Amino acid sequence: MSGLAACACAQPQRVSEASGGADTCAVIVAGGSGERFGDPRGKQFVELAGLPLVGWSILAFDRAPSVGHIVVACPQSRVDEMRRDVLARLDLHNDVSLAAAGSTRQDSVLSGLMAVPQEFSLVAIHDGARPLITQQAIEACAAAVRDGEGVDGAICASRSIDTLKVVDADGRIASTPDRSCYWCAQTPQTFCRVTILAAHEAALLEGYVGTDDASLVERRGGTVVVVESPRDNIKVTAPEDLAIAEGTLRSRAGAL
Repeated sequence: MSGLAACACAQPQRVSEASGGADTCAVIVAGGSGERFGDPRGKQFVELAGLPLVGWSILAFDRAPSVGHIVVACPQSRVDEMRRDVLARLDLHNDVSLAAAGSTRQDSVLSGLMAVPQEFSLVAIHDGARPLITQQAIEACAAAVRDGEGVDGAICASRSIDTLKVVDADGRIASTPDRSCYWCAQTPQTFCRVTILAAHEAALLEGYVGTDDASLVERRGGTVVVVESPRDNIKVTAPEDLAIAEGTLRSRAGAL
């Protein structure tokens, strides 16, 4: 593991298997083709602060005390590349399984869910393009489901800080809603394993495509709560986002 990676993964300590704390399996979605990002390698393989971008997400979940297994959904044609160029470069405590990514994110998540070992009661679904996720946010999201009475899922999210406008088809402002009710959804999104698997299978059967995993649970009447997480848990979408992500990682490493 290279310099920044060693620093960024120093906390917190893992819960031992004997403590029964590792009840969560992470499903990390890394199926992008790189077309929108503009790099033929796919953004999950682009170097970021000394590691492939998706490696940072894998490390964060590997170091989270609640996580006992990791599933990475990647294109079938890139499985060997994921093993050689990403996983082989990481010092991991947990076993990692690879699942074949589908043609859409929702298909990829379902493929990942099918690979989750049944002994894990919770599943944390995460975009591999969010390399700045913290172990603290992962744990808070899992705890909200584990400890919340009647809670089927929890998502990391940040409060909207911008003024929002509802705009019609002609570009005219129709209204200005109260932004205090609006949150920007992030990942991970953590659920009871049986609940999220059933929600995905129902969506597939009914031909429903959701905007995120929580929406699939919501439409079936499930209760999903919000866990406030830092706004810097960004999704790397454009090349300029890499500079922001690298600056944040270096700042964190310098603070340790």
